[in-house]
Amino acid sequence: MRKRMFLMLGAVVLFLAIIGFVKFQQIQGAIAAGKSFQAPPEAVTTVVAELRPWQSSIRAVGSVAAVQGVTLSADQPGVVDKITFESGARVQAGDVLVTLDTRQERAQLAAAEAQRDLAKTNLDRTRKLFDQQVAAQADLDQVSALYKQADANVSEIQATIERKTIRAPFSGVAGIRQVNLGQYLHSGDPVVPLQSMDPVYVDFAVPQQQAPELRVGAPVAASSDSTPAHTGRITAINPVVDDVTRNVQVQATFANPRGTLRPGMYVTVRVDLGSHEPLIAVPASAINYAPYGNSVFIVEDLKSPDGKTYRGVRQQFVRLGGTQGDLVAVIEGVKPGQEVVTSGVFKLRTGAAVTVNNTVQPSASAAPKPEDS
Repeated sequence: MRKRMFLMLGAVVLFLAIIGFVKFQQIQGAIAAGKSFQAPPEAVTTVVAELRPWQSSIRAVGSVAAVQGVTLSADQPGVVDKITFESGARVQAGDVLVTLDTRQERAQLAAAEAQRDLAKTNLDRTRKLFDQQVAAQADLDQVSALYKQADANVSEIQATIERKTIRAPFSGVAGIRQVNLGQYLHSGDPVVPLQSMDPVYVDFAVPQQQAPELRVGAPVAASSDSTPAHTGRITAINPVVDDVTRNVQVQATFANPRGTLRPGMYVTVRVDLGSHEPLIAVPASAINYAPYGNSVFIVEDLKSPDGKTYRGVRQQFVRLGGTQGDLVAVIEGVKPGQEVVTSGVFKLRTGAAVTVNNTVQPSASAAPKPEDS
């Protein structure tokens, strides 16, 4: 019985050993096949890197602001008596926009003018008596003070009446009025926004590293998705660097005769610095953007493990500059004459085999004009 049991165990061990040996041979064969396997080459397009004239520029996002813009409000409390403008109308400096009821003030003005006339008559009479040495100097001084007080009272009431007439402080475009006839206004209640639309300011910020390259008077281009490009000039550069963002505020002035740039609008700003340094520029599709660093793939002759030469790629990290249309400036990492992959970079890795097919190239224009733009 025991001998039979040992025979059974021996047979099982022998069977497992044979199975293990077969599987080992299969795994070794798969490993050998994997080492000798070479993925088929990936189809890519390339461009030969070369130096080209490059105009340095600074791009930023700006905000349009009116050169003059206020929300007119009531200076004195009162009831709206007249509204002499329409919402959205152009008004000139000094135009009367809203008049408040001044009947009470005008009645007070009539009484004050009567008091002033009486004080003037008393002053003239007392001055004659003083010249005749009948009235004392103290009487003349007192009557003169009463006249000045009455005249000041008239001026005060006239000023109150004038302050109840709301005028345009400058020429511009009136917004939507916020008052109606018969409405009672408290002091400070808004009446209507008024914006001077021509010219306008465009405020934007640039990093402190680029601030020394800017100068007052430099040309600036501003555009948005809904407006054509406008050309202006830098009129002010803030001498203080923001201690939070480390940016410098810049202000440019733009002519705006058609009113297409509206206060509060966001625009894309480009400042051409005027320098034309030759740089290597590649299509934006050639850049592999990544958090750990941007890179491109260089096509070179590589050697496989078996010593054969093939066309493959090498990943090269680069330092980028500005952009112009479809092109990106490469400041460091690529040399003239190197062949750079321009499409298909997402499927590549260092050492991957490639086949170059430049029948169709990606767009690479410094001033692209899309068909649907």
